[in-house]
Amino acid sequence: MKRLLSLLTVLAAITGVRAADLPGLVNGNPPDMHTLKSGDAAPDFTLIGTDGKMHKLAEYTGGEALVVLFTSNHCPTSHSIERRLQRFYEEYKAKGVKLLAINPNHPDGLSKDELGYGEFGDSYEEMKPYAEKNKWTFDYLYDGDKQAIARAYGCLATPHVFVFDKNLKLRYQGRFDDSRFYDDSTVKSKDCQNAVDAILAGKPVTLELTKPMGCSTKWREKKVMHDAKHEAWAKTPVTVELIDKAGIAKLRANTTNKYRVINVWATWCAPCVKEFPDLVEISRKFDMRDFEFISISLDKPEDKAKAEAFLFKHAAGLSKKVENSLKAEHRTTNSYLFAGSGDDLAAVLDKDMAGPIPHTIVVAPGGEIVYRHTGIIDLAETENAILDKMNRFYSPTAAKK
Repeated sequence: MKRLLSLLTVLAAITGVRAADLPGLVNGNPPDMHTLKSGDAAPDFTLIGTDGKMHKLAEYTGGEALVVLFTSNHCPTSHSIERRLQRFYEEYKAKGVKLLAINPNHPDGLSKDELGYGEFGDSYEEMKPYAEKNKWTFDYLYDGDKQAIARAYGCLATPHVFVFDKNLKLRYQGRFDDSRFYDDSTVKSKDCQNAVDAILAGKPVTLELTKPMGCSTKWREKKVMHDAKHEAWAKTPVTVELIDKAGIAKLRANTTNKYRVINVWATWCAPCVKEFPDLVEISRKFDMRDFEFISISLDKPEDKAKAEAFLFKHAAGLSKKVENSLKAEHRTTNSYLFAGSGDDLAAVLDKDMAGPIPHTIVVAPGGEIVYRHTGIIDLAETENAILDKMNRFYSPTAAKK
């Protein structure tokens, strides 16, 4: 919660827009959102699934219990329960327990920098490959277009679970379990499972309500806030500084806790110009994480203004988060111009650099190159290479910082 509040505070400072002030939202949620109470009946629905078919609540009746889980493709807290959810389904379906998942989010409700924990956004089209990757065998339905069912159930976040008895009366709602981490050993309280076990045993549910932990529901009304942030990025000025071998060697050593994408480019290089928007996209996607994008231009020093104009045109200015992190390193920019030879550059940046540009490397904290590519990058491949190293989940170690 503290992390969410801090992010909202930073966002308000950048854009001047707060989630609570958005038209159509009250304290970040729709005013017509219903809050289910213990004993309430499960709201009906008709929603499309990843199988392309329409599904109704009536399909999931007749069991001993019904678990309705709101989850999403992008959220790292949702990612943490992916395999625990499938194991729960496999164990409890034989006991007469029904389970279905619903994506309540619309892509318009997401900012670019909220997508830094996975390769999928929250569109309907991305739900099927996401579910297939997780090897889910239960139904995954989409509510993002109208978000009416999320309102009816009172979905505050993803994941948010609702457990009903065989009469479809609410017996538990809140978190799936008490961990937001992928490691099963971090789970101390299996709240959803405990509620289901109590229902199956004909006993009262001891803990009927917990607070869902995760990413706030991405209501479409949030688009205006995200648009304002994206526009602020586009207006951020860019300053290119000259850098020498020693400066590049220091960047390459990476004594920070950030992953660095370092791209060598020039305004006269057509492939560089073509790929640059994807590099900026990557920098925005991972902005909430310990990450930064550094560009090193091989333009002539007298063309520095030309390089700055190009970078500004492509919205490559520093985000407030990165700008603040640079202050600790006594740096003021991530945009540089190197006027030395290619051999000198390769010697300090990447000894395996063949010579042609663009050339891109991903440098882990401590200076190890964990990915390199010469030529135009493939956006999905590069993002996945970064995710494979940074991981797609919240880290218990990072949470202790």
